[in-house]
Amino acid sequence: MPQVFILTLSLLPWIPAFLCRVTTVEDFAVLEGRSLTVPCHYEPQYASYVKYWCQGRMREFCTSLARTDDHRSANPAVDKVSIFDDPVQQVFTVVLNDLKEADSGWYMCGVEIGSAWNADFVAFTNIKVINGMSAVNSRLSGEEGDSITAECLYSERYRESEKKWCRSGNSSSCLLTGSEGSYEDTSVAISDDRTGAFTVTLKKLQLKDTGWYWCCAGQQQVALHLLVKPRPTTTAVSTTTSTAQSQVTAHVAPPKPITKDSWNSHSHILESLLVCATVMFLVGLGVLARKLWKIHKQDPVLRQVKAMKARLNEYSGDVGDLQNADVVFLNRASQEVHMY
Repeated sequence: MPQVFILTLSLLPWIPAFLCRVTTVEDFAVLEGRSLTVPCHYEPQYASYVKYWCQGRMREFCTSLARTDDHRSANPAVDKVSIFDDPVQQVFTVVLNDLKEADSGWYMCGVEIGSAWNADFVAFTNIKVINGMSAVNSRLSGEEGDSITAECLYSERYRESEKKWCRSGNSSSCLLTGSEGSYEDTSVAISDDRTGAFTVTLKKLQLKDTGWYWCCAGQQQVALHLLVKPRPTTTAVSTTTSTAQSQVTAHVAPPKPITKDSWNSHSHILESLLVCATVMFLVGLGVLARKLWKIHKQDPVLRQVKAMKARLNEYSGDVGDLQNADVVFLNRASQEVHMY
């Protein structure tokens, strides 16, 4: 039982570290000779506390490198290590310059509590300084006909080394920078700033340019992949159509506004058309009436002719009947004799 009590007392200083921690990025990788900025976040109630940055894995054996209570003016462009606190955002940042491979290791950002019974709030991060190369973006993509730029970073010891741009699997395709640190032709331009980076600009991309490439500095190299996409044709068609429509619209004169004078001239034209239409209508009625009158005058004559034709036809029929009929003569006196 006493052993458990002693163990509990020994853990009390570390309990607040689990309840309210300082947080930061766990791992960093950076090229030799370059700079690095590390953010360390804390909770608002510790805004007025002293913050520090030290090298080591344990608080008791951590080598202090920078503190916020150090009133010397910090110059991040010159100093090896600089620390800045922003109580409003509850974050303090540490800037490391001109990193070497020997600077690789564990570091700690902490908030100093200043109490024997409470441990400082700390967060650990591992920094690895790499002697080699890296790419800002290892995946590149662009449309056919466009240009694209790849940025390749190298460590300090390769500043004076020759830089190369090669297509993977084809050693004869490598393009090298000259003594001035540059190369350019119709399709590729390489420029080395001699401070830790060189850029490769690919011009007038073609679909066949899709593939893997290498950025090289000395014996170091880093792989990049380029994807060239076909240029959409619908955009060009729609642009051409809209341009043609705009040209047609530009050549079509806008309608003239209707004014009092233009309306009077239009009304005169309408009146003339109305008079002409009325005259033509009356002339047509006169022609039609004359034809009807002629037909009306001819009707009695036609009826008489038809009546005469009918009588002649009847007469001819009666004459034929008389020729075929028997003639009987009646004698009144004989009739009387037979009756008696």
